[in-house]
Amino acid sequence: MTDTTAKPGLTDESEGMSYLDGGFRKVVTVYMPLALIMVVLIFPFYWMVLTSIKPEDQLIDMDKYNPFFVVGPTMKHISKLLFESNYPQWLWNTMYVSVIATFLSLIASVLAAYALVRIRFRGAEMVGAAIFLAYLVPPSILFIPLATIIQWYGLFDSPFALILVYPTILIPFSTWLLMGYFKTIPYELEECALIDGASRFQILFKIILPLAVPGLISASIFSLTLCWNEFIYALTFLSSSHNKTVPVAIVSEFVDGDIYRWGSLMAGALVGSRPLVILYSFFVEHYVSAMTGAVKE
Repeated sequence: MTDTTAKPGLTDESEGMSYLDGGFRKVVTVYMPLALIMVVLIFPFYWMVLTSIKPEDQLIDMDKYNPFFVVGPTMKHISKLLFESNYPQWLWNTMYVSVIATFLSLIASVLAAYALVRIRFRGAEMVGAAIFLAYLVPPSILFIPLATIIQWYGLFDSPFALILVYPTILIPFSTWLLMGYFKTIPYELEECALIDGASRFQILFKIILPLAVPGLISASIFSLTLCWNEFIYALTFLSSSHNKTVPVAIVSEFVDGDIYRWGSLMAGALVGSRPLVILYSFFVEHYVSAMTGAVKE
């Protein structure tokens, strides 16, 4: 006969997540916080889009026109941005610098993370912690010694200055992220490959990296986003309008003293954010899974 005796903690009366079944309680504990978070996160983008398509008179006269809506939207600001300024060149500079700096940082991060996680040596954990702590150093402190290096190499007012300095803020976090992801890959795969005579580089490129694609995508997206939005280094090391990146250019070129051209400013921010939004939409699942694996470790 089967034992139907109820065991403590396993009875049918156990609530589990059933507290969410109640209508009012579910609204208060789930839907209201989600609605609040969505409003806080989405409202800045709504305001940015709204300002980008508002005519000039509606941007100035807030008493006559409702600031939260637009009457007779116009594409004048976006058209002026794309065809009457150097915005395409600024966008190209941003993309060029971000892609190259991300690629170089990813190579260094992969090698560092693999060495710290897979090659067992004394002090590896301390070195890993020190690399992550380097990420916490504010860029506002680092740009002073970095400026000396850039001047010594003669790279001031050149995109190569940013390509040289961006890895200093990309490599520490990317290495920490990849270390966490590499730890989720079973050691047995590597041990079997070593027994079969594979070298460390063969194991890295033929076994570890194909299994760590989500982690690589996550580190790449993080690095690309950080480069794309970086402001302090770009403001310090670039001076001519032709070489500027989007974050610095739209702030410096569309502000005349105390006059802010809000339509052009918001249009520049809107157009400049579209490539990253598209990129995130394609790889968001890989990004979340890699971040989860890194945080678990």
